[in-house]
Amino acid sequence: MSEGLRERKKRETRLRISDVATGLFMARGFDNVTVAEVARAADVSVNTVFNYFPAKEDLLFDRQDEVVDLLGRVMRERRPGEGAAEALRRDFLDALDTGHWRYGIHEGGDAFHRMVSASPALVARLREMDDLRTDSLARTLADEAGADPDDLTPALVAGQICATLHTLTTYAVRRMLAGESVAAIAPDLREQAGHAFRLLESGIGGYCVRREETPRTGGTMELT
Repeated sequence: MSEGLRERKKRETRLRISDVATGLFMARGFDNVTVAEVARAADVSVNTVFNYFPAKEDLLFDRQDEVVDLLGRVMRERRPGEGAAEALRRDFLDALDTGHWRYGIHEGGDAFHRMVSASPALVARLREMDDLRTDSLARTLADEAGADPDDLTPALVAGQICATLHTLTTYAVRRMLAGESVAAIAPDLREQAGHAFRLLESGIGGYCVRREETPRTGGTMELT
């Protein structure tokens, strides 16, 4: 179904408010900008801002739902023969090679991370998003593996994967904040990621592998 005029205008208004807010936050710091100032700069009312963004932090993290669902989406789209760790290693390295923002490691990202680290409110929101992402991945793993509700394995696997990704990202961000470019960091980070995921796969590499299609199952996927 094509997007209607009303929906398009709402989407454009939301994007404009978020873009204006992000520009102000980057220039002056998150804690030094009020919602009223964002509203004036975006030429909307304060009520309009809150209609689109219930909390000030939402103005910056307007892609929170996409970030939270990222790892679960990678799992749902994994290739035949890929387990959980292998699929997420592939996606992490792809983001690194292409300079995509989804793991927070991209050229120019140092300014964003510096702004976030200076605000307790944003640091707290990031931690909340990390928890939500781990929970989302655990639910997806449970669904994909057909796990029993009392089986802790999906949660344990999700926790290990997210801890690995967090450690790699933190390592990269620390070097970015020290002034290194992503291009300079990437070769070492790729090597570190390979080592990290090999350690991970030695423990959970065989979990939730997508099997090849077989005629016996009528073309459906069997999951371990």
